[in-house]
Amino acid sequence: MNIVANWSYPTAIKMGRGRIKELADACKSLGMKKPLLITDRGLAPMQITQAALEVLEEAGLGRAIFADVDPNPNEKNLEAGIKAYKDGGHDGVVAFGGGSGLDLGKCVAFMAGQTRPVWDFEDIGDWWTRANSDGIAPIVAVPTTAGTGSEVGRASVITNSVTHVKKIIFHPKFLPGVVICDPELTVGMPKIITAGTGMDAFAHCLEAYSSPFYHPMSAGIALEGMRLVKEFLPRAYKDGTDIEARSNMMSAAAMGATAFQKGLGAIHALSHPIGAVYNTHHGMTNAVVMPPVLRFNREAIEDKIERAAAYLGIAGGFDGFYDYVLSLRAELHVPENLTAMGIANDRIDELSAMAIEDPSAGGNPVKLTLENTKQLFADCF
Repeated sequence: MNIVANWSYPTAIKMGRGRIKELADACKSLGMKKPLLITDRGLAPMQITQAALEVLEEAGLGRAIFADVDPNPNEKNLEAGIKAYKDGGHDGVVAFGGGSGLDLGKCVAFMAGQTRPVWDFEDIGDWWTRANSDGIAPIVAVPTTAGTGSEVGRASVITNSVTHVKKIIFHPKFLPGVVICDPELTVGMPKIITAGTGMDAFAHCLEAYSSPFYHPMSAGIALEGMRLVKEFLPRAYKDGTDIEARSNMMSAAAMGATAFQKGLGAIHALSHPIGAVYNTHHGMTNAVVMPPVLRFNREAIEDKIERAAAYLGIAGGFDGFYDYVLSLRAELHVPENLTAMGIANDRIDELSAMAIEDPSAGGNPVKLTLENTKQLFADCF
């Protein structure tokens, strides 16, 4: 086998409780003098956000905030964020929050210095080379959930508000210069968000591990990420103040996003159009479609999953792993199927067409076609 691969791994990560106090120093280390903190509407008034703004203000960096961010951020949010950034004379972004705040914040930092529309930088071929790299502002990322791993990602997911299609916008400089992972910021997450974001981290690790592409470093990280979720997600769900569990879930989230450089698959290819059309929570949607996708891919991944099950201490090979996924979902009160999520099965053709065009589809171990994707969607209801 002639092995040829290009590998790139993450950035400076400051992990530990109370490290939000280092936010101003992180900004200064990247040359920021007037950062704009970008987060979502729900987080904006919360104590953890106000405390972060106070850290910036006390260091002479101001306390500017932009929070007009939808749960699935779109180009309208992006345009408003860019305007706030330029009107305020800012020189960097603090992307603060869950996936929506992190993705929108990174994209504002990226687009503030571009002249082309954001869709010109979709993750297709070498489209990222169209960007003016010098115009990309520095980014400090501060996750407040443990799921998407966007804090260590080189892309943002932006929904086209006209077509309702989620687009992955990519550039190497989307990767934040500094990441602050403070588990105390996640303590107040509601159980449903703990569950959904945790299952998102698990889905990232599972799909990266299962992807057929050659990237053994990512596979190893994905495997350990699944172990951390298995051990610590139930604890974090049961007791939101369990700092050890919260810390390890933040690690698992970052590991999942690092690992999926190896690829994602049908879980995400199905979840993206569902989220774009029905505005569902991304991680929870991943959890709902996970069992049907495992069944769909079984023949191609059975040996891999048997090895993963052994590492995770799960007896019974593939079947044992599958049963574990079902039991974990039940423990976290994940809806049994898409019908239980309140979604009708009257748009399967449309969703399937969107799924096979999703960039995640190419990493699925079994090739997705329009016909087999329709059947897979039907199995999710």
